[in-house]
Amino acid sequence: MNELTDTQLIRLAPRQEAAFEALVRRHAPGVHRLACHLVGAGSADDVVQEVFLSVHQQLKTFRGEAQFSTWLHRVALNACYGLLRKRQPEALEHVPEPHSLQDPVGESENLQLRERLAWAMRQLPQEQREAVALRELSGLDYAAIAEITGTELGTVKSRIARGRGALRALLTARGITAAG
Repeated sequence: MNELTDTQLIRLAPRQEAAFEALVRRHAPGVHRLACHLVGAGSADDVVQEVFLSVHQQLKTFRGEAQFSTWLHRVALNACYGLLRKRQPEALEHVPEPHSLQDPVGESENLQLRERLAWAMRQLPQEQREAVALRELSGLDYAAIAEITGTELGTVKSRIARGRGALRALLTARGITAAG
Protein backbone atom coordinates (compact mmCIF):
# COMPACT_ATOMS: atom_id res chain seq x y z
CA MET A 1 0.00 0.00 0.00
CA ASN A 2 2.86 2.39 0.74
CA GLU A 3 3.84 2.64 -2.91
CA LEU A 4 0.38 3.86 -3.95
CA THR A 5 -0.37 7.56 -4.41
CA ASP A 6 -2.78 9.42 -2.14
CA THR A 7 -5.35 9.44 -4.95
CA GLN A 8 -5.14 5.66 -5.33
CA LEU A 9 -5.38 5.14 -1.57
CA ILE A 10 -8.41 7.44 -1.33
CA ARG A 11 -10.22 5.36 -3.97
CA LEU A 12 -9.42 2.13 -2.10
CA ALA A 13 -9.98 3.39 1.45
CA PRO A 14 -13.79 2.93 1.58
CA ARG A 15 -13.36 -0.76 0.77
CA GLN A 16 -9.95 -1.53 2.25
CA GLU A 17 -9.00 -0.44 5.75
CA ALA A 18 -5.33 -0.99 4.90
CA ALA A 19 -5.54 1.85 2.36
CA PHE A 20 -6.83 4.26 4.97
CA GLU A 21 -4.17 3.08 7.42
CA ALA A 22 -1.52 3.84 4.78
CA LEU A 23 -2.88 7.38 4.45
CA VAL A 24 -2.74 7.79 8.23
CA ARG A 25 0.85 6.50 8.44
CA ARG A 26 1.89 8.80 5.61
CA HIS A 27 0.25 11.99 6.89
CA ALA A 28 -0.09 11.66 10.69
CA PRO A 29 3.45 12.86 11.50
CA GLY A 30 2.88 16.12 9.61
CA VAL A 31 -0.53 16.66 11.20
CA HIS A 32 1.00 15.96 14.62
CA ARG A 33 3.84 18.44 14.02
CA LEU A 34 1.36 21.11 12.97
CA ALA A 35 -0.90 20.42 15.96
CA CYS A 36 2.03 20.55 18.40
CA HIS A 37 2.81 24.07 17.34
CA LEU A 38 -0.77 25.27 17.25
CA VAL A 39 -2.28 23.63 20.35
CA GLY A 40 0.74 22.29 22.22
CA ALA A 41 2.29 18.86 22.51
CA GLY A 42 -0.11 17.78 25.26
CA SER A 43 -3.13 18.13 22.98
CA ALA A 44 -1.58 17.16 19.64
CA ASP A 45 -2.40 13.44 19.90
CA ASP A 46 -6.07 14.27 20.53
CA VAL A 47 -6.12 16.56 17.50
CA VAL A 48 -4.52 13.93 15.27
CA GLN A 49 -7.10 11.38 16.38
CA GLU A 50 -9.94 13.82 15.75
CA VAL A 51 -8.55 14.77 12.33
CA PHE A 52 -8.31 11.19 11.09
CA LEU A 53 -11.72 10.24 12.50
CA SER A 54 -13.15 13.19 10.61
CA VAL A 55 -11.22 12.33 7.44
CA HIS A 56 -12.42 8.72 7.65
CA GLN A 57 -16.03 9.88 7.90
CA GLN A 58 -15.72 12.51 5.17
CA LEU A 59 -13.44 10.70 2.74
CA LYS A 60 -16.37 9.60 0.59
CA THR A 61 -17.25 13.27 0.05
CA PHE A 62 -13.70 14.30 -0.93
CA ARG A 63 -14.08 15.47 -4.53
CA GLY A 64 -10.41 15.79 -5.38
CA GLU A 65 -10.72 19.44 -6.43
CA ALA A 66 -7.71 20.13 -4.22
CA GLN A 67 -4.85 17.84 -3.32
CA PHE A 68 -5.59 15.49 -0.45
CA SER A 69 -2.80 17.05 1.64
CA THR A 70 -4.34 20.50 1.17
CA TRP A 71 -7.74 19.26 2.29
CA LEU A 72 -6.16 17.35 5.19
CA HIS A 73 -4.34 20.47 6.40
CA ARG A 74 -7.60 22.41 6.36
CA VAL A 75 -9.27 19.66 8.43
CA ALA A 76 -6.28 19.74 10.82
CA LEU A 77 -6.44 23.53 11.19
CA ASN A 78 -10.18 23.35 11.87
CA ALA A 79 -9.59 20.70 14.56
CA CYS A 80 -6.84 22.80 16.17
CA TYR A 81 -8.97 25.94 16.22
CA GLY A 82 -11.95 23.99 17.51
CA LEU A 83 -9.85 22.83 20.44
CA LEU A 84 -8.48 26.33 21.06
CA ARG A 85 -12.03 27.76 21.09
CA LYS A 86 -12.99 25.23 23.78
CA ARG A 87 -10.16 26.44 26.00
CA GLN A 88 -10.62 29.54 28.06
CA PRO A 89 -9.80 32.60 25.92
CA GLU A 90 -7.97 34.38 28.74
CA ALA A 91 -5.63 31.40 29.11
CA LEU A 92 -4.65 31.71 25.45
CA GLU A 93 -3.87 35.41 25.68
CA HIS A 94 -1.24 35.01 28.39
CA VAL A 95 0.63 31.82 27.66
CA PRO A 96 3.61 31.78 30.04
CA GLU A 97 7.13 31.35 28.77
CA PRO A 98 8.45 27.87 29.51
CA HIS A 99 10.71 27.69 32.54
CA SER A 100 14.30 26.68 32.25
CA LEU A 101 14.64 22.99 32.69
CA GLN A 102 16.36 22.10 35.97
CA ASP A 103 16.66 18.34 35.61
CA PRO A 104 19.60 17.01 37.64
CA VAL A 105 20.48 14.71 34.78
CA GLY A 106 20.23 17.67 32.40
CA GLU A 107 17.82 18.11 29.54
CA SER A 108 19.09 18.71 26.05
CA GLU A 109 19.44 22.22 24.68
CA ASN A 110 17.43 21.04 21.70
CA LEU A 111 14.42 20.34 23.90
CA GLN A 112 14.68 23.81 25.44
CA LEU A 113 14.89 25.38 22.01
CA ARG A 114 11.83 23.44 20.79
CA GLU A 115 9.86 24.53 23.87
CA ARG A 116 10.83 28.16 23.38
CA LEU A 117 9.95 28.00 19.69
CA ALA A 118 6.56 26.47 20.51
CA TRP A 119 6.00 29.22 23.08
CA ALA A 120 6.97 31.90 20.55
CA MET A 121 4.65 30.38 17.93
CA ARG A 122 1.75 30.60 20.38
CA GLN A 123 2.44 34.32 20.80
CA LEU A 124 1.82 35.03 17.12
CA PRO A 125 -1.58 36.17 15.87
CA GLN A 126 -3.58 33.23 14.56
CA GLU A 127 -3.18 34.16 10.88
CA GLN A 128 0.60 34.43 11.15
CA ARG A 129 0.93 31.29 13.27
CA GLU A 130 -1.14 29.34 10.76
CA ALA A 131 0.81 30.56 7.73
CA VAL A 132 4.23 30.03 9.34
CA ALA A 133 3.27 26.57 10.59
CA LEU A 134 1.98 25.48 7.19
CA ARG A 135 5.14 26.76 5.49
CA GLU A 136 7.86 25.82 7.96
CA LEU A 137 6.40 22.74 9.63
CA SER A 138 4.33 21.23 6.85
CA GLY A 139 6.59 22.40 4.03
CA LEU A 140 3.73 23.62 1.88
CA ASP A 141 4.32 26.15 -0.88
CA TYR A 142 2.72 29.58 -0.83
CA ALA A 143 0.03 28.65 -3.36
CA ALA A 144 -1.10 25.65 -1.28
CA ILE A 145 -1.21 27.80 1.86
CA ALA A 146 -3.29 30.39 0.02
CA GLU A 147 -5.72 27.65 -1.05
CA ILE A 148 -5.95 26.18 2.47
CA THR A 149 -6.46 29.54 4.16
CA GLY A 150 -8.65 31.04 1.46
CA THR A 151 -6.42 34.11 1.15
CA GLU A 152 -4.50 35.81 -1.63
CA LEU A 153 -0.94 34.74 -2.36
CA GLY A 154 0.43 38.18 -1.40
CA THR A 155 -1.38 37.98 1.94
CA VAL A 156 0.18 34.59 2.65
CA LYS A 157 3.66 35.92 1.86
CA SER A 158 3.07 38.94 4.07
CA ARG A 159 1.80 36.84 7.00
CA ILE A 160 4.79 34.53 6.77
CA ALA A 161 7.26 37.43 6.61
CA ARG A 162 5.63 39.19 9.58
CA GLY A 163 5.41 35.93 11.52
CA ARG A 164 9.06 35.09 10.92
CA GLY A 165 10.04 38.61 11.99
CA ALA A 166 7.97 38.37 15.16
CA LEU A 167 9.43 34.94 15.98
CA ARG A 168 12.94 36.30 15.47
CA ALA A 169 12.22 39.24 17.80
CA LEU A 170 10.62 37.05 20.48
CA LEU A 171 13.43 34.52 20.46
CA THR A 172 16.19 37.14 20.29
CA ALA A 173 14.67 38.91 23.30
CA ARG A 174 15.15 35.66 25.19
CA GLY A 175 18.74 35.23 24.13
CA ILE A 176 18.21 32.77 21.29
CA THR A 177 19.94 33.73 18.06
CA ALA A 178 20.30 31.97 14.75
CA ALA A 179 23.51 30.02 14.34
CA GLY A 180 25.38 31.34 11.37
